[in-house]
Amino acid sequence: MAAGRLGGTVNVAVIGGGRMGAGIAQVFLATGAHVTVAEAGERASAAARERIARGLRVAEEKGGLARKDGPGDGGSPAEEALARLVTGPVPAGADLVVEAVPEDAALKVRVLAEAEKAAGPHAVLATNTSSLSVGELAAGLERPERFLGLHFFNPVPVQELVEIVTAPATSAETLARAKEWVAGLGKTGVVIRDSPGFATSRLGVLVGLEAIRMVEEGVASAEDIDRAMVLGYRYPMGPLRLGDLVGLDVRLAIAEYLCERLGPRFEPPELLRRKVAAGELGRKTGRGFYDWD
Repeated sequence: MAAGRLGGTVNVAVIGGGRMGAGIAQVFLATGAHVTVAEAGERASAAARERIARGLRVAEEKGGLARKDGPGDGGSPAEEALARLVTGPVPAGADLVVEAVPEDAALKVRVLAEAEKAAGPHAVLATNTSSLSVGELAAGLERPERFLGLHFFNPVPVQELVEIVTAPATSAETLARAKEWVAGLGKTGVVIRDSPGFATSRLGVLVGLEAIRMVEEGVASAEDIDRAMVLGYRYPMGPLRLGDLVGLDVRLAIAEYLCERLGPRFEPPELLRRKVAAGELGRKTGRGFYDWD
């Protein structure tokens, strides 16, 4: 997917340089924005920078990255984009701060409150949560009207959708700015009212849990269930392979949260609990419903 253009006047901070945070940083860099990635410690910061650099090189090789500073001797498009990346604390004066830390509500509340103080009153704050209540995360903020959800999808550079999740206090101005940024990334935003699981996680997790139950009951193999959904319903990836990619521990945590909020139809299957307890979390551990080694 070709990058859009936001320009160098936009300053973005991303908190967390893991797979999602690095992808978010990459797509903003590809549009010409200046990006700061905030990570815990030098080793994590270096790993985040390398992750982003690798993603930019891949995008360049596939023809999806162009220079934003015009012609000159400033290096390749990937090098030019990487020159606008800084690792360090959230800077004062950031236009947008995107939180992309693990799905732990207490951690997100703390990180967002610290980011609000660091960035100052001008900044819009966003959470990349895929299921937690945006309204509840806003409870610790001094300016909740400048806060909303920007739920990017994995892998961020190629996925075209962003859920823009509004909390009760989100202002019309904040929503309008978020829509402009999403469009500037060359992505499509859908506006969702804050509710457990939003739209995509709520539907996607439900399908994924039922697919796990079918494996558990011996209805079909994981491979055949996924193949049926890809060929029969045009899913880009089967629900079980997607679960492995996202992380079965993440899928379990979201299911437990939705079960608590929306009822027993989101009750996690015992097979999912067993796999997580055994450390079979999917691609990140080498084994889930598939072998990834």
